[in-house]
Formats: sequence, structure tokens, C-alpha cells
Amino acid sequence: MLLSLEPRGQQSRAMLWLSPLLAAVLTLCSGALLFTLLGHDPLATLHTLLIAPLADWYGVSELLVKALPILLCALGLAVAYQARIWNIGAEGQLLLGALAGSAMAIQIIDWDSRWALVWVVLAGMAAGAAWGGLTAWLRTQFNANEILTSIMLNYIALNLLLFFVHGPLKDPAGFNFPESAMFGDASRLPLLSEDGRLHAGLYFALLALVAVWVLLQKSFLGFQIKVLGLDRRAAGFVGFREKRLVWFALLVSGGLAGLAGVGEVAGPIGQLVPQVSPGYGYAAITVAFLGRLNPLGIVFASLLMALLYLGGENAQMTMNLPQAITQLFQGMMLFFLLACDVLILYRPRLKLKWAQRKTKANTEALA
Repeated sequence: MLLSLEPRGQQSRAMLWLSPLLAAVLTLCSGALLFTLLGHDPLATLHTLLIAPLADWYGVSELLVKALPILLCALGLAVAYQARIWNIGAEGQLLLGALAGSAMAIQIIDWDSRWALVWVVLAGMAAGAAWGGLTAWLRTQFNANEILTSIMLNYIALNLLLFFVHGPLKDPAGFNFPESAMFGDASRLPLLSEDGRLHAGLYFALLALVAVWVLLQKSFLGFQIKVLGLDRRAAGFVGFREKRLVWFALLVSGGLAGLAGVGEVAGPIGQLVPQVSPGYGYAAITVAFLGRLNPLGIVFASLLMALLYLGGENAQMTMNLPQAITQLFQGMMLFFLLACDVLILYRPRLKLKWAQRKTKANTEALA
């Protein structure tokens, strides 16, 4: 039998939402096979990865702490991707937000006013938005491909962070470790519970979730973004200004990624360190597509990705699995998602070889 793909003519709404579920199932099956080949019990390993981290309230709070930066970055990417503006620079925008927020926190380390936290958060968001605006400027002024420019800016952002954390922002009383001084209490995000590290950044994430949903689903500006993503020529014909929309989408995307970065340093970390992000900005790309660029779908996808981070750390400590297990699962999930998305526009068909030969013979006889 042969498998062929037949065009559907229009998108399958059922497969549009079933594709992420199918991709998740295939990822689990592939992971189980991989663990078997490595000599581990697949069920026990999957339990360690996906179930054990949520055994108590502390684990649930850690899940939310991990999910917050991924959610914020993915929400910003969803705005850009709806306009077919392929921002790959959320990681760099997150790092710049963390760097600028840390620099502000250190400058006002002696403040006791809650306005200190406001200035720290605004500095982080502004830096992330400015880094996204640099990509917008290159795109609108020089027609530079935003995929290439944004991903290269990630490396520049990382090296800027490393320069400052090893130099001007390094704590002089930190025994020469590459880290800044601890932020003042007024510059820290308050904890929501004494039993975990969940902090007030949760409120920022919920506010961003509502704002992005209203923007994309209920506003005229969101409608313009979607039209630009569907057909740029049509958007130009009806008077939608492409350059303005590109700037808006990348500024929003960068600002939310910057908020994610400053939320990390002002929240669970409390200082600037080189390991601000284990790759949240890159994971957010998978999350945005896994959630179908829908804010509510992105929430569930962010929780799933955060669970992979927690499970990977748990498996590394308890089963001596490599640290790269998290990146492996992320890669498999994205690969299977892209593969399953083919079924949105195409339906598989099974054809028997003898039927093909018979058809060919009939055609030759008629000729």
C-alpha cells in the first residue's frame, strides 16, 4: 500500500486543534522508545518527568514560576506571528529586559518606596521593547529579514549581559562571582505564598493575557494585524500601514519579553546572574505554535513546556539523565507539530499498487 496526501481544498478545523494533541502523543511515544533504548523503564521515566514534579503544592508553584516567563514571551510572539512577522529574538529581548531592570535596581538599591519596583519593571519592559524595535527598524528601513536579524541580536544581548555581569554590575563584595548585588526589598516582586517561590509576576502575566486576547480578538488594530498576516497586498489596498504594524507588533513582542526577563531577576532570582534564562525565549516559539497563536491555547502550552523543564531537572537529579533531555523533548514536540500540521491542509490516502497498475492498463487500452 502507498500513502499519498490529497489537498483538502480548505483548512480542517478539527485537525487545527487535534494536531497539537497528536504531536504530544507522538512525543510521549518517541520519548518512551528512547528511554527504553537507554536502558530505563519508560513508564517510570515518564512518571518522573511529567507526574512527580506536581506531587505537592511546592511543585505546582514551581510549575507556575517556570511558566510565567514562557507565557509572557509566547504572548508577545503570538502578536508578531499573527502578522507573519517572524520574531526569533524573544530570548535576547528577555535578556536585555533582565539587564536593564537589574541596572535600575542596583542604582536605587537603597530606596524603600514601592515606586522602586515600578521603575525596575518599566526599565525592563522599555529595554525589551527597544531591542525588538531595533529589529523593526532594520526590517522597515533596510528590508532586512527579521528572522536573521532577531536571532543574531540574541547573541549580542547575551554578550552584553555577560559583559555587565562580569564588569560594571558585578558585586564588589561577591567574592569575584559573576553576579550583581542582591536587589533591595522594594525592588523585588513580593511572594504570593510562603510555601513556594510564586511571586506577583503572576498578576503581570494575567494582565498581559487579557490585554493580548482583547487586542487580537476584539480590537480593530488586532484585525489589521491579522489581515497583514493573511495578505500583505490586500492590507495595503485597504490602507493598512504595514510599517506601523511591524513596529507595533515587534515593540509589543519585545516589551512582553523584557517584562519576562525583569520578572525573573526581580522575582525568584533577586539579582542578575549569567544564567537568567535556560532558553525561555526559544521555548516560547514552540509554545506559541503549540497554542495556535491563541492566548488561551498558549496558557496550556506554557504549562506543558514548564512541566518539561521541571521534569527534566527532576530526571537529571534522580535518574542521572542528561541535562539536554528537556531540549530533546522540546525539539521532538516542535518536529511532530510541524509534521502533524500538514494534515490541516492535506488528508492522507492509502492506495493499493494493483489498483494503480489496473488504472494504468485501462488508460493504455483506451489509448
